[in-house]
Amino acid sequence: MTLLQLKYIVKIVECGSMNEASHELYVSQPALSSSVKELENELGIEIFTRSSQGIALTVDGAEFLTYARQVLDQASLLEERYKNAKPRKQLCSVSTQHYMFAVEAFVEMINSIKSDEYEFTIRETRTKDIINQVANMLSEIGIIYLSDFNKDVIGKMLREKHLEFHPLFRAPLHVFISRNNPLAGKKKVTMDDLKPFPFIQYEQGEEGSFFFAEEAVWPEYSPKQINVTDRATILNFIIGLNGYTVCTGIDNGDLNNEKIVTVPLDTDETMLVGWITNERAKLSKAAENYLEKLKSVVTDHGYNLID
Repeated sequence: MTLLQLKYIVKIVECGSMNEASHELYVSQPALSSSVKELENELGIEIFTRSSQGIALTVDGAEFLTYARQVLDQASLLEERYKNAKPRKQLCSVSTQHYMFAVEAFVEMINSIKSDEYEFTIRETRTKDIINQVANMLSEIGIIYLSDFNKDVIGKMLREKHLEFHPLFRAPLHVFISRNNPLAGKKKVTMDDLKPFPFIQYEQGEEGSFFFAEEAVWPEYSPKQINVTDRATILNFIIGLNGYTVCTGIDNGDLNNEKIVTVPLDTDETMLVGWITNERAKLSKAAENYLEKLKSVVTDHGYNLID
């Protein structure tokens, strides 16, 4: 086993494909594939599964990746100490549902670091993708919610992928609506009140289901429904089409408070928002810093943290 082989494994995971990794490493794909195969044979494990859809980490591969990164970090420290090499970039990747507070905390984390070089990634994406990205070590942290409706299905999926859910806070449900909406002045709204208006939800892909929905409740029947993939679009549709979406109620500077308001939803349902990690991975210092900023942002918005 060599450090070069470990670097190959980490780069393949970062790129998500053998072909892209070979280009970045300036190594031919057959040579790269052969090196990985030799390592697998030496260790007696399968690190990647290979199919027509591409490659993915196995359970053994995910565990091996954790150790490989630790070894490379130690090797980098040795080089820095004895060869005056430049320190490795600070790295941190987060996958999240479409939460403004998650992005706000990410900005605060980046502003707080003292480093000449870093490489950070935040992905606002679908629920199932968040779970898979943390399981495959593409992200250190994932931010999702559980409810009475989805907790059994999501919980089972997390256990199967060796992921841990850490509760952050519990949020009563709200809706985002236009300030010009006739419901904007109400202290609470019901799903019946919202029936005349377009329901906007985040699209969950072909394999999506209600269990993966980002909205904790939805209308039994909505004659006007729009599926979107990004947060900016959903806010534009709320303003331009007088639509609504169900949310935690936390807003920040991204929300145009002159045009959009949050109104409590009359329901007993809540969202238990938390973060997921791979039980086989140790968080980087940058990821730990992000969690501290995340907790700070949540409390600044008036929510109590769950110990």
